[in-house]
Amino acid sequence: MGHPYQNVAIAAGFNTKQARVLEGHTSLSIAIEAALGVMESAGLTPADVDGVFGEFAMDLTYSLGMGPVYASSPGIGGIPAILDAANAIAAGHCKTVLLAGGGAGIYTDRSAVAPWTRVSHEFVLPFGMFTALEFAFIARRHMTMFGTTPEQMAQAAATIRNNGHVNPEAVFYGRGPFTAADILSSRMVADPFHLLDCSMTAEGGCALVLTTADRAADLKLPPVYIHGGGVDHNGPSYQFPPSFDLRGASPDSPPNGYVGRRAAMRSFAMAGVQPSDVDVCELYDPFSFEIIRQVEAFGFCEPGEGGEFVTNGPMGPGGALPLTTDGGLMSFSHGGGTVQLLQRVIRATHQIQGLCQTTQVPNVDLALCSNGGAGALFNDVMILGRTRP
Repeated sequence: MGHPYQNVAIAAGFNTKQARVLEGHTSLSIAIEAALGVMESAGLTPADVDGVFGEFAMDLTYSLGMGPVYASSPGIGGIPAILDAANAIAAGHCKTVLLAGGGAGIYTDRSAVAPWTRVSHEFVLPFGMFTALEFAFIARRHMTMFGTTPEQMAQAAATIRNNGHVNPEAVFYGRGPFTAADILSSRMVADPFHLLDCSMTAEGGCALVLTTADRAADLKLPPVYIHGGGVDHNGPSYQFPPSFDLRGASPDSPPNGYVGRRAAMRSFAMAGVQPSDVDVCELYDPFSFEIIRQVEAFGFCEPGEGGEFVTNGPMGPGGALPLTTDGGLMSFSHGGGTVQLLQRVIRATHQIQGLCQTTQVPNVDLALCSNGGAGALFNDVMILGRTRP
């Protein structure tokens, strides 16, 4: 029957300017800027689009005069939205899909805290629950089981922050370089996380265009293909205290601490490859430990070996498997719920297309990207490739 996405390609990815605050913009206005930017990058116009997905699907359709189009339910973003768009193209519902996200003017109350993580109900509020603490629960359990150290987490954070330090498009450009000691000397936020173990807050927009493989071949940029993808969710994010050992009804389900394992295994199986075939990992980095957790969950190393893998192994400084090469959420940007998810896929796309201004990995054939983490009860995975599957 062939690969399910053999007739689907990513034509282009685009980031607007990213900043701590984007004066004069709303979330919709920066999403429109991203949408126009990605279409220009691909050599398309709004008239060429017949599908719109993501959080602003209806607003973009109306604002850019693209209707009637095939559209997704508003609010779905990141890798799930990309897979939904790919499914729609593969099924023939549409031929060219726009996905865009934006976040601006959102940090108005307690400005250093992401608004989508500000829960307020009886299960968390009386106990002082907040996002860093939710992810810290997962990290501390892993430290107890395997002896993972704060120094290993700090090295992962320093590696990602140094990628942003040299990236002129990053919000924290020029703020380094960082050592593990710098991370550990920053103030404690939620043990074991110091301030520089944590992602920042920022604003920005981004967009992707997917189309048929045949059409993508005639556009301005080299097409990028979806070789595999998977989605793992254990429940609603930021509503319940997370547990590393939480399991679903199936006795074979992995614990929440390794959420994403099923998604990764299905992605590798769909792609017909192994973790060792991946050239670059654009991993979601809300907190430093998430990198250690994900490489174990995704099968790059055995449980308990993630700390060594990201510090002295292939993902360590100068290693053979580069990590979150634009600076990620810690240094590049953290521009809202959908933006932060799409940007991992955009960076992987740019790596394959050879468009990265900094930390470009030579001759990337396969890139893995992720969304989410165990503190948020979800983890999604996608494998992109240079060649048509």
